[in-house]
Amino acid sequence: MSSPSERFLPKWIAWETTRRCNLSCIHCRSNSGTDAAAAEFSTAEAFALIDAIRELSAPVLVLTGGEPLLRDDLCDIARYGTRQGLRVCLATNGTLLTDSRCQALRESGIRMVSLSLDGASKAVHDDFRRCPGAFDGVLRGIETLRRNGLPFLINSSFTKRNRHDIAATFQLAKKLGASAWYLFMVVPTGRGRDILQELIPAAEYEQILRWHLNQERQEETILMRPTCAPHYFRIIAQAGDDAGQRRRLSFATGENRGCLAGQSICLIDAEGELKPCSYFLSSVGNVRRTSFRDLWFHAETLLALRDPARLKGKCGVCEYAPVCGGCRARADAVFGDYLAEEPYCSYLPPGCNGVRHED
Repeated sequence: MSSPSERFLPKWIAWETTRRCNLSCIHCRSNSGTDAAAAEFSTAEAFALIDAIRELSAPVLVLTGGEPLLRDDLCDIARYGTRQGLRVCLATNGTLLTDSRCQALRESGIRMVSLSLDGASKAVHDDFRRCPGAFDGVLRGIETLRRNGLPFLINSSFTKRNRHDIAATFQLAKKLGASAWYLFMVVPTGRGRDILQELIPAAEYEQILRWHLNQERQEETILMRPTCAPHYFRIIAQAGDDAGQRRRLSFATGENRGCLAGQSICLIDAEGELKPCSYFLSSVGNVRRTSFRDLWFHAETLLALRDPARLKGKCGVCEYAPVCGGCRARADAVFGDYLAEEPYCSYLPPGCNGVRHED
């Protein structure tokens, strides 16, 4: 008989193929950079990892970084994953895309490319990325993808420094022909820990999510969804949103609910550390030393994340916990406890005197 944890299978896995990157973005969760060092997987190790993942399920596998295009064997890895039945996607900053690379990516089976655009202008995006020319670079990358018939989605991250540009960035994503637009509310991990004072406060966070819901109700041409914002689904429930029945499911997991860390998603970093999501601080073990299967089904942290009864603070008593759950990575980063309440949620359940994170 299977254990309770075997009800959960990975549907979306981000694999940090390298920590090297040609940019040095202010919010980077992995501290990537030109001199970032890590014991990267060899091509043979990469193939073995894909085999280990395939033993459990056939998830979306996102080849991320750092900048994965800095790996010479990236297309070999993508091709192998595709042949094994995975839906292989690429997360890139877009600045290194060329026609020849796009053709090779298509031939390797890459299904989707995600790029980051954090402002609707050069001034805003380049300031956020701390790299002059980054905006022009990502636009060139998008045009190259379009010219070569590769679908792409756009991720946009926001803090106080670029929050004024949210609506304009969304409109630009539509204009550029993105398949989806994912609004990211920064989780303070990696270099993001150095900009804690720049994070959008809870009350304004709520307003942005309500703006998103109103926009999504009207949207017919592009999939849009906030990411690392599980309380969005509490807002949907509060609104009694009939449009929720026609809302398209997440590209990543095919699900429409809150925090999925360690339940259907995870991250494997450049050194093989398995983490419940891309923004989680701590590892549950290393896939080079312990099988992916054993870690996925038996790591205590993952088991705890799959049990809503173990949530603490206002999340532990919230009537919306089944559809939300709070961001576990943000709770870990702010309170040092991944089961603590979501620190950037302004909602207080009835009769609860929980902590509220304010500006």
